[in-house]
Formats: sequence, structure tokens, C-alpha cells
Amino acid sequence: MATTRPLDAREAAAFHALIRTHARVVRILEAELEAEQGLSLPAYEVLAHLSEAPDRRRRMTELASFAVLTPSGLTRLVDKLVRDGLVERQRCGTDARVVYAALTDAGFQRLVDAYPTHLRGVREHVVDRLTPAQLDAVAEALGPLTTGDGPEPSAADCTEPA
Repeated sequence: MATTRPLDAREAAAFHALIRTHARVVRILEAELEAEQGLSLPAYEVLAHLSEAPDRRRRMTELASFAVLTPSGLTRLVDKLVRDGLVERQRCGTDARVVYAALTDAGFQRLVDAYPTHLRGVREHVVDRLTPAQLDAVAEALGPLTTGDGPEPSAADCTEPA
């Protein structure tokens, strides 16, 4: 059962630092990607997650969790990426309920082109502002918060697209 005990000063400071940092970094990375690459941060994340997947494709339901989007938000974003020729939808030949988003060659190239902007931003606004010990502490502290909240990469449940 969840507790309703108020946060003490240390707990509140840690939580607020996490929220403010996340909001600030996301705002900056989004602005830089939009200005320099004409690509939103969620679009970049979807392309990146697809590039890391086997066969450069993921189930739409799985991709929504990896990309931290609602299913409807992901559908709208994938619709745009499909129109732009960066992603294509693939149906499973053995289970019509399964729909994949697959990275096209053009989508992979778009990701490659945007990567330097994203990398520079992550380094400038996060990594280079922390010491190696602080980076280790952040990874150690936040790592447990990321487990059990999204899909684990699953084995391919469809061997052939339709």
C-alpha cells in the first residue's frame, strides 16, 4: 500500500532536481534538433530505438513504451514519419494483430544526419557538466527507477512481414 507520508526536505530536493533537470534538458535538446535538423526529439527517439532493434523494426506497442509516448501519440508520430518516408508499417504475416514500425534507409540516414546535433547537446547540457563520479552516481541512482516500467525487448513473434 502506498504511503502518504510527506516528502522531507532531502527527498523533495532530489525529486525537484530530477524533474527540473529532465524538463530543462528535454526543452533544450528539442529546440536544438528542431532548429538544426527540423526533427522533433520524439521523432529522433523513435528513429534511434528502431535503429537499435533487430531488423530495425519494433512492434508498435513496444515502441510506444521505449519512446515514452502514449499509443495514440506514437500512432500520430509514426503516421508523420511514414508520410516523410522515414518509417514504414509492416504487418505480421502470421498474426494480423501485430503491426511493426520499421526504419527505412531514408530514416536511418536522417538519424545519422541528426546524431551529431543530439550528441553535442547531450554532451554539452549533461555529460560534460558532471564529473565521472557524478555520472556513475546518476546512473546508479536512476537505474533502479527505469526497471519494470516498460517492455523488455522480446523475441521476434513474427518471422515474416506481410
